[in-house]
Amino acid sequence: MAWLILGIAVFTEICWALSLKWAATIGSWQASAVPIALSFLNMGLLALAMKGIPAGTAYAVWTGLGAVGVIIGGMIFFGDRVNMVQVGFMAMIVVGVVGTKVFGNG
Repeated sequence: MAWLILGIAVFTEICWALSLKWAATIGSWQASAVPIALSFLNMGLLALAMKGIPAGTAYAVWTGLGAVGVIIGGMIFFGDRVNMVQVGFMAMIVVGVVGTKVFGNG
């Protein structure tokens, strides 16, 4: 169950980071409330996941997959450009996350 919660936390992390850019383009206080709400949800889910997963493992998965997800989301929603070298480094992040999960004790 902790891994499912962590997966949802990763998704909210991605939404949170992308909502920051979105809110900056809208420029209203209502749009600024979205990343604030997502931040609380995101932190709560991460804390809940850490009850069943070692903190270092949970944080590595959360930040690693969150970073890759934000890059991909930026490409889809904001037209951000990524070169092949960056794609290679993103792949290494994913390999590191998988390794952390496979060889970790959580």
